[in-house]
Amino acid sequence: MTDTNSPQVIVIAPAWVGDFIMAQSLFQIIKRRVPTPEIDLIAPLWTASLATRMPEIRTTWNLAIPHGAVELGARLRLGRKLRSINYEQAIILPNSFKAALVPYIAGIVRRSGYLGELRWGLLNDIRAQFTGRTVERFVTLGVEPGMALPTPIPNPRLVPDRGHAHATLIRLGVTPPDSPVVALCPGAEYGPAKRWPVEHFAQVARQAAERGWDVWIFGSTHDAVLSEEIQRLSHNAAVNLAGRTTLPEAIDLLSLAEAVVTNDSGLMHIAAALDLRIVALFGSSDPRHTPPLSVRAQILRRDLPCSPCFRRNCPYGHLRCLWEITPAEVCAVLFN
Repeated sequence: MTDTNSPQVIVIAPAWVGDFIMAQSLFQIIKRRVPTPEIDLIAPLWTASLATRMPEIRTTWNLAIPHGAVELGARLRLGRKLRSINYEQAIILPNSFKAALVPYIAGIVRRSGYLGELRWGLLNDIRAQFTGRTVERFVTLGVEPGMALPTPIPNPRLVPDRGHAHATLIRLGVTPPDSPVVALCPGAEYGPAKRWPVEHFAQVARQAAERGWDVWIFGSTHDAVLSEEIQRLSHNAAVNLAGRTTLPEAIDLLSLAEAVVTNDSGLMHIAAALDLRIVALFGSSDPRHTPPLSVRAQILRRDLPCSPCFRRNCPYGHLRCLWEITPAEVCAVLFN
């Protein structure tokens, strides 16, 4: 960490990929302050690398703690290490008690966040709970209490490394595309009630291949089974990249795509932040809360009496909210 005369702000980043991407709108708002602050992050290992594609971020402190664990000793050590940096503000995006511990231990003068679970004392710039879009909830913490939010709120914008993308294709043994690429993102970490059926994805893959498009499947190692099934059902019309890339590599490769078909997931928000054309499929979640932040995204959903239910699994067992979004409907948007 280099010394600086600029104000210094540290943000405790969300653990979910999509929320982390939406937080970049906050980073852009902070950078508009006069004088311009330097922004550092505290982030879990599994999302910290996203910051490498965000030009607003100076340094990321990795918090190597399993998801949901307290591990007070590790938080104490990091908090003590940060005491010498003289941050003027910490912005705590997660609502948990443990997320507010490090800024408190570091003695950061101003600690901003929503009250969350029993955080009296840990926070001293407490904001009223916000129930609108997640991006607005984040940006609110970057402006002074009572001030109006900026209009418009800037959309997240990742900066891919195209040279790194081509190096990654070589590593994976994938031929660089000379046709348009459609990216399929069949996963959703939250649960099956956010996942469009693999049979539908496979039909889109087949139709794209018949039109001469390259088809790439993206996802984490958790999505490997879904992706392999799409590859099988599409008769190998798609190249399966799920579980074979890091997050920065996925960002760089996605930037080569012409269009993306995706569930409401972290990859949906990455695609939006790359300003790609998106067909976004919503089932149990609500696009009024976490929409893809891009004018190039088209949302498809079914306005059923039971949707959105915000459940991980369909409580009725039919998943009509996603099954009834047909491949023909998706292809009509994708290819027109």
